Amino acid sequence: MKQDADKHQDRRSSRNQGGSKTHSPQFFLGKFLKTSPIKVNWFCLTLTFFLVVGLVACSGKSPNNKANSSGSSGQNPDSNLTFFGVAFEQFDEVGRPIWKVNAKAAKYTKEKQIGEAESPYGELYQDGKVVYQIKAERADIEQDGKQLFLKGKIVATDPSNGIVLRGNELEWRPQEDLLIVRNQLNGTHQKLQAVAQEAKVKTREQRMEFSGGVIANSIDPQLQMRTEHLIWQIKEEKLIGDRPVQIDRYKNNQITDRGRGNATEINLKTKIATVTKNAQLELLDPPMQITSNSMTWNMNAEIVTTNSPLRVFHKAENVTVTANQGEMKIPQKTVYLTGNVNAIGQRRQSLKSRTLTWYLDNKLVEAQGNVVYRQIEPPLNFTGETAVGNLQTENIVVKGGNSSGSRVVTEIIPQEKGRRQ
Repeated sequence: MKQDADKHQDRRSSRNQGGSKTHSPQFFLGKFLKTSPIKVNWFCLTLTFFLVVGLVACSGKSPNNKANSSGSSGQNPDSNLTFFGVAFEQFDEVGRPIWKVNAKAAKYTKEKQIGEAESPYGELYQDGKVVYQIKAERADIEQDGKQLFLKGKIVATDPSNGIVLRGNELEWRPQEDLLIVRNQLNGTHQKLQAVAQEAKVKTREQRMEFSGGVIANSIDPQLQMRTEHLIWQIKEEKLIGDRPVQIDRYKNNQITDRGRGNATEINLKTKIATVTKNAQLELLDPPMQITSNSMTWNMNAEIVTTNSPLRVFHKAENVTVTANQGEMKIPQKTVYLTGNVNAIGQRRQSLKSRTLTWYLDNKLVEAQGNVVYRQIEPPLNFTGETAVGNLQTENIVVKGGNSSGSRVVTEIIPQEKGRRQ
């Protein structure tokens, strides 16, 4: 019987020494008052603190006396204790780590629990796997069992994809699968760089939200986005904006195109941007502006298309064209318009048709289908099936169709006496 009892006692002792995990916030002290490393939880730390206070009180010294040790900072020893070789650990309900943070030294205060940790570094875990590595030169550390807080110059790195987040505050909420880095955020990645006030990361979803003065720069395609809120779907390589956004596209570090809209989605793989809700695109060469409720901008092929009513304005020629749908091939400097096309020139001359091809380099338009050309000075109308010419110089040739019944109708509008005078 005595042997059985001894075996039972040995098994219980082995279990306690093996992997017993406490789920309350805890840290480890490497060196404290020159003792061997011991494991202390928050309750023991508080008890130690009060023991030190009791010893000071029993010594009979006035609390106003300053400590004489060379390591004293001049602060009240009753409220500050410094520990060396500190390790903060927290585990989930099944014993998996959710954070581990080490520090060379940390100062304990009644007000902050733990503050002013020197050179903290460690890992944040999700489902038992490291999702971010964190480090800082100096930081305040707080933990309450469900959340971890760091304040200081924080650097957080995702080892799986190389994303690096820098900021002055970090908050880890493992139960919500949420990492927050805020206060002068700077994020870097091989495909994207961003600055903002805050970034929220969903580690399982590989999703990051930037907010507050967001400026994001994409490497390929070379563009810059400015907005107040931007979502980055990391795996899908998509940028989604649900607030007014400005997109500047660059070539050789020079702006070539500029897009605007109230919502946008950019696929970094296909290099296609979809801009909706008051979409607008401005080109520098040729100097044009395209507006529509929705448009697709293929940055690789340099093609802009829209299936919504659009307006195209040529700034240099002062020509405006509206239509139901359109497409522009930027390298070829050609615009294709279909459905209720209406082109208006500087002197209010107009050309209406079903379709219109606009060759910007040659200043030439080709219209087809129910063509109506109207001129103010001299006042006249032409009606036909096709038209070719220069709208700006009012040099337009209107033709009938191939069928025998098609013919050009010319209408000369008499000027009013008042206008002739």
